Amino acid sequence: MKKIILVGRSECGKTTLTQALKHEKIHYHKTQYVNRFDVIIDTPGEYIQTKNLGSAIAMYTFEADVVGLLMSAREPYSLYPPAGTPVANRPVIGIVTQINKPDADVKQAERWLRLAGCEKVFFVDSKTGEGVWQIIDYLREDGDVMPWEEE
Repeated sequence: MKKIILVGRSECGKTTLTQALKHEKIHYHKTQYVNRFDVIIDTPGEYIQTKNLGSAIAMYTFEADVVGLLMSAREPYSLYPPAGTPVANRPVIGIVTQINKPDADVKQAERWLRLAGCEKVFFVDSKTGEGVWQIIDYLREDGDVMPWEEE
């Protein structure tokens, strides 16, 4: 399975998506430092929100095969600059989270991610599992068997 780093501001759903991708029970957990799992790197939102910590995110992207830019469908603005994805030097996907919240503006979040340079955008509700399987399928490589698929 391709390794993915999840990047986004605080409370956009990175850790919740990590739990959903790992097929774990969803529970709130504030990420205080970079968590490295087998194929997922979960980063604190403060790293993308703070200029001096941005270089740490850049360094961790080199450990991943895919960069996932997360954006809540409830965001009032985008942290991602236009055409910013080429600096990652690897595939960058957009992931719109919290798509089923009453105040969600899924189309606006998608526009911002595409403006940043994401050609592929996924739409997820990690709590219900909606859209999570599409990300797993995208990350799968030939011969991958998920732990929950083993007999």
